[in-house]
Amino acid sequence: MASQTQLLDKARQLCEQRGVRLTPQRLKVLELIIDHHSSITAYELLDLLRATEPQAKPPTIYRALDFLLTQGFIHKVESTNSYIACCVLGHADHCSQLLICDQCSTVEECHDDDLAKLLRQRAEKYGFSIDHHVVESHGICHKCQNSK
Repeated sequence: MASQTQLLDKARQLCEQRGVRLTPQRLKVLELIIDHHSSITAYELLDLLRATEPQAKPPTIYRALDFLLTQGFIHKVESTNSYIACCVLGHADHCSQLLICDQCSTVEECHDDDLAKLLRQRAEKYGFSIDHHVVESHGICHKCQNSK
């Protein structure tokens, strides 16, 4: 995975190219998500953001999350209602797979071009065009398996 600095620099570059504003607040939320190294909920983000911005309210976080999702800088982990940083910012055909540990709650993002191609082909059979997808798989991570 890219370093925090590399991800933040890439996010700034993409926003500049796209003509959208990566405000200091949006950047801070992205930084908090990257720093967390696992999935994080909106309210956990709000608590962390309040350390530097005591006036922050839930809409503050949700607006930032919406922007970051729209730009493809983060992913929503639907099954846990949390967020993770994207590990491949700016990937043109961004389809990812999330491996979610049901014991320690870590989330790893991986990419499998063959799986993405297969999903697109299956969807096309039904006349459906996929813009993007996030596949969530639940199980037990290697670290938790070895701790038994």
